[in-house]
Amino acid sequence: MAQKTALIIGAGPAGLTAAFEFVKRSDIRPVVLEKSDYVGGISRTVRYKGNRIDIGGHRFFSKSDRVMKWWMDVMPVEAGQGDAQTIAYQNQKRTVSTAGAEADPKTTDRVMLIRNRKSRIYFLRQFFDYPIKLSADTLSKLGIARTIKIGISYTWAVLHRTMPETTLEQFLINRFGRELYLTFFKSYTEKVWGVPCDKISAEWGAQRIKGLSITKAIGHFLKKAFESKKPADISQKGTETSLIEKFMYPKLGPGQLWEFVAEDVQAKGGTVEMFWNVEKLYADGFRITAADAVNSQTGERRHITADYFFSTMPIKELMRCLEAPVPAPVLDVSDNLVYRDFITVGLLLSKLKVKEETPQGSRLLSDNWIYIQEPDVVVGRMQIFNNWSPYLVADQSKVWIGLEYFCYESDDLWKQSDEAMIALAKAEIAKIGIIEEADVLDACVIRVPKTYPAYFGAYERFDEVKDYISKFENLFLVGRNGMHKYNNQDHSMLTAMTAVDNILEGRVDKSNIWALNTEMEYHESKDGK
Repeated sequence: MAQKTALIIGAGPAGLTAAFEFVKRSDIRPVVLEKSDYVGGISRTVRYKGNRIDIGGHRFFSKSDRVMKWWMDVMPVEAGQGDAQTIAYQNQKRTVSTAGAEADPKTTDRVMLIRNRKSRIYFLRQFFDYPIKLSADTLSKLGIARTIKIGISYTWAVLHRTMPETTLEQFLINRFGRELYLTFFKSYTEKVWGVPCDKISAEWGAQRIKGLSITKAIGHFLKKAFESKKPADISQKGTETSLIEKFMYPKLGPGQLWEFVAEDVQAKGGTVEMFWNVEKLYADGFRITAADAVNSQTGERRHITADYFFSTMPIKELMRCLEAPVPAPVLDVSDNLVYRDFITVGLLLSKLKVKEETPQGSRLLSDNWIYIQEPDVVVGRMQIFNNWSPYLVADQSKVWIGLEYFCYESDDLWKQSDEAMIALAKAEIAKIGIIEEADVLDACVIRVPKTYPAYFGAYERFDEVKDYISKFENLFLVGRNGMHKYNNQDHSMLTAMTAVDNILEGRVDKSNIWALNTEMEYHESKDGK
């Protein structure tokens, strides 16, 4: 019997996870076609003059034991991290120690660092903890009048949660009150999406911040205050995802892990090929039979037959690839799905203007990223790469930051030259008091199209597309763009794992793939199933 083949479109987290699962668990040979020159999708690491950029910031943490173990199987955890060395894998009903697989980052690159999580909001030219703490520091920065309005508004929301939740604005007001929503959520969210919050589906909030609330945040910090000072278990099972305090991180950035995965897939008999763009998918009824692909470097064309097909490409592109009689209404929905695009401006600095004060003196801010809530600038978020991993920065005496902008490919912002984008980024971050322009030593610009699948536009009719595409028995849509779902990296991986499970178990129904991070119990569940 001839060996079966799975053609996988895209070498991002979902595509490479599917490939790795096949070579690890079956004799099905994966063939991964990636149209770019890199693996990892938006979870790649960009190199610039010895420095490295993490596109969007990727914390390697999941409530899924399966994903946590998977990551550590690829890259062992650094030695000497106390309880972080041991994870309770509830699915296995036992405790598995990774102590035998520890690694020293001083002697190897194939290692996961354990990092402290810190995110803050920059608003009113001041730093606020994120998630918001109702501490004396927060209240003093907000001022008495705004604090009273927030308190009354939040109390009203808690006691009178009668607002329907069809929009993101309603979702946020119900959980935080109108005043806190207007203060800390509205401006940043609308920077990200480019539309008012009352035009975005509540499903976005249900997927991204479903388990977070003021009550849970307060409870978490009260619990922390009375706990013993022992090191936190990296699994953090009883903690909301938005409140975790530690996470794993590849020594050289997220793309490093996916580069190892691609190498492992090929070492075990699979194929991962760059510069290949799939242009057509052929169908016999509701079964995909073959694909046409073209190499953007050489112009070579290939007609590839396979037994299974995985797609991580944007759905609107996939639907136009199908050589099948797609119903006009379905095609209309897919053609009008909206994607938000992303620009990172990397700035190498001699120093930041703002400092973190400690009993030992001032030092570099310890944040991983900072949400820029200020309405008088376009920049939405700032990463400090030194704090993700010191190995992302070539010269430890320098500060390496990423300024993040959200736009559409049709926007003037996207079309600006690199020089204009760098000038804008320098001016904006100096305007709000975080740097001095004179301290900028070097800069670069990275543009990433279709980073965020949007929950507005034609999305309200998305089920028409999902129901149609699910009829193709051997076609599996996985990952963020593949499913048009704003998944985290671990959710994308789980969709691929579940699709492979279904194939190996002979399951035809694909509803369990679509249910991941839709039946919201997964996102903040304690068992991670």
